[in-house]
Amino acid sequence: MKKIFSILAIAGAMMISNIANANTVEAAVESTAVEVVQEEVTNAPVVKTSFHQELKDRFIQGGPEFMGIVLICLILGLAIAIERIIFLNLSTSNSKKLQKNVSDALAEGGVEAAKEVCRNTKGPVASIYYQGLDRADESIEAAEKAVVAYGGVQMGQLEKNVSWLSLFIALAPMLGFMGTVIGMIQAFDKIQSAGDMDPSLVAGGIKVALLTTVFGLVVAIILQIFYNYIVAKIDSIVNDMEDASISLIDILVANKKK
Repeated sequence: MKKIFSILAIAGAMMISNIANANTVEAAVESTAVEVVQEEVTNAPVVKTSFHQELKDRFIQGGPEFMGIVLICLILGLAIAIERIIFLNLSTSNSKKLQKNVSDALAEGGVEAAKEVCRNTKGPVASIYYQGLDRADESIEAAEKAVVAYGGVQMGQLEKNVSWLSLFIALAPMLGFMGTVIGMIQAFDKIQSAGDMDPSLVAGGIKVALLTTVFGLVVAIILQIFYNYIVAKIDSIVNDMEDASISLIDILVANKKK
């Protein structure tokens, strides 16, 4: 009986040893397979996505509804900004040089010669000078009123369409926020329909929803930079116009005393 137990004990020990060895070999094989897969993943070539392609993919993920409207705001805003920048740069002139030329022409050839100088010079300052000189024969007060009135007209031309640019600056992030809210609602609708709190549904819906906000803010930032430049340029031209108007009145007063 003892021999039988001894034989069974030896056989059981051998079986346990064989099972342990088999498990060890299997674990080693699995570990080796994992290492091989990790090595293959590590050695796999990394596909680099260009910025343009990444931007395009994110734009498509955000959905065409609100992303398209935000893109329209960007296009229209940039069109207005570029047009205003070109117009303002063409409106910038050397008012000191114009003032000297008008003063010399007025002293040598009279009002008509000074008006001819203004006609041959571009910019709002030259236009204001022309209107003031056109009323110079009446009185200094009439010339001053003409300068002030036409200065308001020129200021309106400088500020033309700038209000539309500010509208697009405010509209782009608002549309982005609306797209985010609607995307969140759709994500919760999917959760309600599925009857389960699946993290993939929530994460995917929130990511797509937030893309509209990101693009809306980016559009607003870009347009805001152009807007601030345009406003600063307008302020500079307006200050130049005011200084030039005062100088013109002084020239006319000095010419009347001669």
